Amino acid sequence: MSIVSKLEKLSLGDEPSIVDAVKSEGVLKSGLADSIDALIAKCDSKDATEAIAGLSTAAALSGVAEAEAFWKDCLGAALNQCKSKNAGVRKAAGATATAICENISPFAMKSLLPAVFGSLPVEKHWQIRTQALKCLALFAKTAPKQLGNALPECVPEITACMWDTKKQVKVAATAAMKAACDVIGNKDIEHMTDKIVVAVNSPKEVPEIMHKMAGVTFVQSVESPALAMVVPLLIRGLREKKTATKRQSAVIIENMSKLVDNPLDAAPFLPLLLPALETNASSIADPEARDVTERAVGQLKRLKALADKAVNVRGDTSKLEASLRKNMGDNSSEGYDRIVAHAAVISTCMMDLHFMEDLQWKKNVAICFSAYIGADKAEAAVEKVREEAEEMMDVPEEEDEDDDAEELCNCQFTLAYGTKILLHNTKMKLKRGKRYGLLGGNDSGKTTLMRSIANNQVEGFPDTSEVRTVFVESDIQGEQSHLSCVDYVFMDPKIQALGCSKEEITAVMATVGFTEDGKAKPFHAVSTLSGGWRMKLALARAMLQKADILLLDEPTNHLDVINVAWVKNYLNSLTSVTSIIVSHDSGLLNDCCTHILQIENLKLHTFKGNLDEFVKVKPQARAYFSFKESKLKFHFPQPGPIEGVKSKGKALMKMSKCTFTYPVNKTPTLFDISVQVSLSSRVACVGENGAGKSTMIKLLVGEIEPQVGDVWKHPNARIAYVAQHAFHHIESHLDKTPNEYIRWRYANNGEDKESLVKVSMVFTPEEEKLQKTPFAIQFTDAETGKITKVKKVVGELVGGRKTNKSKEYEYEIRYAGSTVDSGEYLPAKTLKKMGWEKAMKAVDLKIAQRSGLYVRPLSTKNVEKHLEDCGLQAEFGTHYRMSALSGGQKVKVVIAAAMWNQPHILILDEPTNYLDRESLGALAKAIEEFDGGVVMITHNNEFCSQLCPETWVMDAGHLETKGDAEWMLKQDTKIDESQQITEVTDAAGNVSKVKGQKKKLSKKEEKALTKRLKAKIKNGEPLDTDEEEFAFEKDLL
Repeated sequence: MSIVSKLEKLSLGDEPSIVDAVKSEGVLKSGLADSIDALIAKCDSKDATEAIAGLSTAAALSGVAEAEAFWKDCLGAALNQCKSKNAGVRKAAGATATAICENISPFAMKSLLPAVFGSLPVEKHWQIRTQALKCLALFAKTAPKQLGNALPECVPEITACMWDTKKQVKVAATAAMKAACDVIGNKDIEHMTDKIVVAVNSPKEVPEIMHKMAGVTFVQSVESPALAMVVPLLIRGLREKKTATKRQSAVIIENMSKLVDNPLDAAPFLPLLLPALETNASSIADPEARDVTERAVGQLKRLKALADKAVNVRGDTSKLEASLRKNMGDNSSEGYDRIVAHAAVISTCMMDLHFMEDLQWKKNVAICFSAYIGADKAEAAVEKVREEAEEMMDVPEEEDEDDDAEELCNCQFTLAYGTKILLHNTKMKLKRGKRYGLLGGNDSGKTTLMRSIANNQVEGFPDTSEVRTVFVESDIQGEQSHLSCVDYVFMDPKIQALGCSKEEITAVMATVGFTEDGKAKPFHAVSTLSGGWRMKLALARAMLQKADILLLDEPTNHLDVINVAWVKNYLNSLTSVTSIIVSHDSGLLNDCCTHILQIENLKLHTFKGNLDEFVKVKPQARAYFSFKESKLKFHFPQPGPIEGVKSKGKALMKMSKCTFTYPVNKTPTLFDISVQVSLSSRVACVGENGAGKSTMIKLLVGEIEPQVGDVWKHPNARIAYVAQHAFHHIESHLDKTPNEYIRWRYANNGEDKESLVKVSMVFTPEEEKLQKTPFAIQFTDAETGKITKVKKVVGELVGGRKTNKSKEYEYEIRYAGSTVDSGEYLPAKTLKKMGWEKAMKAVDLKIAQRSGLYVRPLSTKNVEKHLEDCGLQAEFGTHYRMSALSGGQKVKVVIAAAMWNQPHILILDEPTNYLDRESLGALAKAIEEFDGGVVMITHNNEFCSQLCPETWVMDAGHLETKGDAEWMLKQDTKIDESQQITEVTDAAGNVSKVKGQKKKLSKKEEKALTKRLKAKIKNGEPLDTDEEEFAFEKDLL
């Protein structure tokens, strides 16, 4: 009896014979293809006996793989029967629905979704909806990858059911959502899945969950399953009332979208996210949150442009149907259209998930057609379809350069630093003998990439034992600074492994200038080397290692013109060594590079040619090396007025006939140096490496003391000093954020904790002896005029200071043995004789620093704004610890910290190191606009020639002044009182006007004001704030 006739009189128990017929004869000969609609009708019958027989047959057939294109269509009827009033039918319906979902080929799972989604609308009976949701949850076990691929369609359907009023539906939907979360395949957010489910059910939890999501570091590629799960939460976050939640949503969107490798993964979600983000970008009041949102909008628009360009074959069954019909041939047999449609669903799913092996296609696709055209013919035809499908998926790659050089590296990798992704799923190809210039903005990951290569941390990069890779950097660890230059190189583990002798090391060092009669001696301690000689020492160490790949981080930092030329010649001579060079020196990149590697949007892009060639292709990259192209802006706080200084040309710092010798040397480093600095100074200090430039600056700021000569600073002047090895300012505070560091540094009423730790502020034994020696102090009795002399010892200076009638400073003191402040003041001349000169300088410094604080409270908001003015975004300034910042960002922190108290003089020792060109341009502009004095040491001629009309040329310890040395005198203009800050922001973000320092009244004006106030007080008239303050001062109230 045929299946057709059996189905007409179907009864329970007929299932085995029907299954056997299909297995032995196939779907076509057995008649299943003709009669499947009859079986579906039986399953959906209102007659309980007939329905149970039909459902049982469908469940039994679900074990026959080659017939799944037919029996899968019974799922709709099985779900519909779950509402039956007959318990037997409901039980059979549930069992059949489960059997179909369990037995379907994983790649055919999507073919069941129309029936499942059709059973979920709210008007459907709750039992139908509950079973449909159970089917979706079941796919998490039977077809996890395929369910993940279908999540963009599934999540909205499940989410709608989670808000259902019917408890059973809500429970089933929550279970289905949890199952869906298990298949997203993203380790970065899998620990958050329970919280995501909670957020869907409970909108009030969204702000807290968004806060936790914002702290997630995204490393893994973001694909459509992860987006499907997170996007509903993000949309809710964007619609929250709180600005903080909106901002966090924007940050998460920006971070995740950068890690989307295939723009088509994001395409379904862009129409949902972009409008919500754009609405926020135009409506959020907070400027910083608005900027963050605008960045996220820009990132999504970039992704949309890429998605629009991409050829979308995802889920497109029409192209596969056409290919299947063409290769399988025309066939008018019953059920053939069903087979083609089913095979197209399987094929597109395999393409989406990149299952493109021929055996996989034979197993999953060819089986569908074997009953129609035979197994062998089906397999051959499916192979042709598979090849066509591969062509559809191909993205044409850029043609490789015509070069027969040996390939040293061809790898694909992801790179992170701390909590920040720097490069994601990017490719890098390196060839022997080529020189690659590595470009990217500050904090883009240039140094981290090179350090990771050197440490064998880049996936796919050849091991350093196969391809010898050497990282050249000039930083010397503190614990090794006592070693001689030769021993320092000899102690390096890599040099030890190569078995280099000290004689070999000395010979190589001599080739770069380390000789007994030279400026840098091989057996002197490395701590005596200037920055330039440290870099040459690092190059000598690299030369000894005979590298295949040299990684050079700012090789011309600290180097003078002669040594820069030497580095260029050396690099160009290495015909069989590959170099990767990070440098802000455009001359080096033009003269040496054969290729440019650019880091942009988390990818590494390769361009053939030097820097000029690269700029022709990417004109916007001009900002990497042109100051004037910089769009970045720095703003330094203007210095306030100085008591007693009315002219910009008046000296605030002086060195007079100073000679200095380091303790280890016999010959002085500096000879008879005399300089002065005023508010109008713009000085570039230049000279060869080791000439004594940094030593002179250290003398000027009081870091060290001269053996001969005097150093003077105006007591009220505030000085900002950024040292050559700038990071020493912050290396003890790397666990603080930049914002916390500045607030810590100036927390004690504006006193700079860093400036008080100086050699010139430490008492010598001679000074301590003088302080303990009783000194005859003269007292005059106010009533009798009698003068008496008493020998006393001053215990300490309390911190007060006033001006006497002779316009000289007197300092408040406490006598030794006294437990309370005496309230007495002694003249500066007397205290100097008693050994308290350094203590007076410390008091002057504290008072000068406090006067810089009075206009600007030390609040988080103010410090954040100040850091932004110095080029560090709020994201890094307030939310990142300094240990996670790049070299360029740390320099910005050091400059910002030095500039916080509005200094009158800014001293920069090699400020151009670590800063990219855009930041250098911004720094140059800020220095131009700065109204205080500037002294800078730099080898960057372009930088100093743009800013400095005066030059101090240091040559072997002797100083010569060049350029317009009289320039500062021509600037002898009156100091403008408008330099002061006029607005401040308090901790709550309120902006208020700041009053300038009060004008000092003449005796005549003071007398008239006193008379006027007395009349006001007598008449009971109110006084304003200034009047009230004056009245208290004169005891009128």
